[in-house]
Amino acid sequence: MKEIEFTWPKGFYADGLHSGLRKKKLDLGWLCSQVPASAAGVYTTNQFCAAPTALTKQTIEQGHQLQALVVNSAVANSFTGAQGEVDAQTEQELVAAKLGISPKLVGVASTGVIGEFLPMAKLKAGINALKLTANHKITEAILTTDTHPKTISFEFEQAGQKCVMTGFCKGSGMIHPKMATMLGFVVTDAKVDGKLLQELLSDQVATSFNQITVDGDTSTNDMVVTMANGLAVADSESLTKDSQDYQEFKQVFQAVLEYLAKEIARDGEGASKLVEVLVKGAASKRDANVAAKAVVGSNLVKAALFGQDVNWGRIISALGQTDVSIAVTKLDLAINQVAILKASQKQAYDEEGLQASLGQDQILIEVDLHTGQACGRAWGCDLTYKYVQINASYRS
Repeated sequence: MKEIEFTWPKGFYADGLHSGLRKKKLDLGWLCSQVPASAAGVYTTNQFCAAPTALTKQTIEQGHQLQALVVNSAVANSFTGAQGEVDAQTEQELVAAKLGISPKLVGVASTGVIGEFLPMAKLKAGINALKLTANHKITEAILTTDTHPKTISFEFEQAGQKCVMTGFCKGSGMIHPKMATMLGFVVTDAKVDGKLLQELLSDQVATSFNQITVDGDTSTNDMVVTMANGLAVADSESLTKDSQDYQEFKQVFQAVLEYLAKEIARDGEGASKLVEVLVKGAASKRDANVAAKAVVGSNLVKAALFGQDVNWGRIISALGQTDVSIAVTKLDLAINQVAILKASQKQAYDEEGLQASLGQDQILIEVDLHTGQACGRAWGCDLTYKYVQINASYRS
C-alpha cells in the first residue's frame, strides 16, 4: 500500500456548497456512488442520539448498503423530537428522489448546535443544487470549529487490480469517543461484503477513534460510516477473511482510521500540540488502552503540557485512578524519550532540556506497567486558553 494525493475512488462523486445554514462557509455536501455499495457504521453512545444518526444506523443495519450520504454542518438536528425525525427522513427522500434511488440507500449526517431545527427550505434548495462532481468541497462543508479539512488516500491492490481507499472527517471539540464521536467517512472501490466491513470497522475503531480524546465530552450526533462499491474489481469475488488480499485491506483500513483519529486529536479546539501516550507491559489490551486514554484525557496533564511544566506526578495520578493492573513498584515512565522513572524510582535528567522539548508540536509519553505483554496507544492534545474562548462563544 502507499499513500497518494487525496482523490475519490472509482465510481464515487462528491460536492459541497453554501446553503445558508452558516453565514458564509460551506455547510452542505453529499457523497454518492454510481452503484449501491456495501456499508458499515459505528455511532455515538450518547443517550440523546440525534435523529440523523439514528436514521443512518437503522438504514445501514437493514441491508448493509448505501449509495449516497448527505451531510450538513451548523445545525445538529439533535434533541428535536418528532420534527427532527421527520426532517431527517425528508433529507433522505430528497436525495433519493434526485438520484432516482431508494431512500433505503441514503445516509444522513448532521453536526452543529444541539436543540435547533433544520431550516428545511434552505436544505431542500441546497440538495437540489448539489452536483455529481468529483471536487473536495464536502470535506470543508462538514467542518465546525475545525481549522482545516482532514483527509487521506491510499492505493493498494485487490485481485491484482489497483484500488483506492479515501477517508475524511471532522472533529475538534466534544471528542471523547465511546464508539465514534465525530463525523468520519471512508470510501473505497474495493469489493467487500457489508457484514465483513462492519466487523472490521467495529474492531478497528477500538484502537483508532475510540483512543482519542479532546475534552471528555461525547457528542449526540456523530458516526463513522464506510462504503465499498467494488468498481475497481467488478469482475472479482468479494473479499473474505480467507482472501489473499485480506491482510493488506485490513492494514490499509487501519492506517486510514488511525491517521484520521490522530488528525482530530491534533486539531482539538485551541490545541497547540498533539499528545500521544504509549502504554506497554499491560496485563491486557483493554488495560493498555484504558491507561493510555486516562493519561491523555487528564485535564491536569493536558494543562501541564500546555504550560511546558514537567509535572510528571499528574501522569502517575491519572494512571492510579484507573482500575488497570499496575506493578506500582516497577513502573517506568518517559517523556519525549527522556527517562523519568525506572522501577518507580526517579531518574536524573535535564529538566530544562525536557521542559524546552515540551514546546514542540508533538509530545510522546511512554509508560511500562510491568504486569504483562499488551500494548495500547491513545491520542489527545493540550488544554489551552483558546479552548475556553472557543466554547464560551460557540453559537456566535
